Amino acid sequence: MKSGGLRLYAILYLAFLYAPILLLPLFAFNDGTIIAFPLKGFTTEWFGQMIANQTLRRAFTNSLTIALTAALLATCLGIFAARASTRFNFPGKTPAMGLIMLPLVLPEIIVAMSLLVVLLAVGIPLSIFTVILGHTLICMPYAIAILSTAFSSLDKSLEEAAYDLGETKWSAFRLVILPLVMPGIVSSLLMSFTISLDEFIIAFFLAGNEPTLPTYIFSQLRFPKSVPVMMALGTVLVVLSVLLLTVAEYFRRRGVARTGQKDHGGFL
Repeated sequence: MKSGGLRLYAILYLAFLYAPILLLPLFAFNDGTIIAFPLKGFTTEWFGQMIANQTLRRAFTNSLTIALTAALLATCLGIFAARASTRFNFPGKTPAMGLIMLPLVLPEIIVAMSLLVVLLAVGIPLSIFTVILGHTLICMPYAIAILSTAFSSLDKSLEEAAYDLGETKWSAFRLVILPLVMPGIVSSLLMSFTISLDEFIIAFFLAGNEPTLPTYIFSQLRFPKSVPVMMALGTVLVVLSVLLLTVAEYFRRRGVARTGQKDHGGFL
């Protein structure tokens, strides 16, 4: 009886969570500007308008630049932090890691407002660069969480064997450690890219006059004629996000299989 009730609760919860997302492609291919049932017919016109929209292409280019750069920066910095936290003990280690992971629990609007005040105070103009800084700050805790798992699962004897064979610390890190944690690095890159591409609040506060995909979508929802095009764009973004998360999960499971660690679940 209890298992049946739990199963019903899970089904209702998933339906409530994902039903709105499943409606996106229905209205994206619907031949009508009003988002309501019944559907009028099948069309791909909205996808054509989406591709032809110059401002949307600019927003997509900006978001792609920001997401790629933030993912690279967050992953590189995450490698250093995860390596230090899992391999070494040093004074202030726990408080330092707590501060780095703090954006996970802070409301994003507070982080965005704080960054806006600081950047304006030091005279840095709002641009794509400032959004990259904010997204790197937001993505770093996720990158560190993924990479810490990858580094902590390493066998220390492999590193010690490399030292015994004459490798320096840098060459052992480059030739032995990095290849072993590469699935975690790829997962971190993909996760950070997805988070940055979908992030709205930081971009809204720090982008200035440069549009990003989330801010552009928000600005267009005021115009009823633009809503079907936004539905088409939302469909593309959902497919892209699911694809990236699937690839990240593949590399996570591949890393777990290589290290022989017990799988406790992941992104999917």
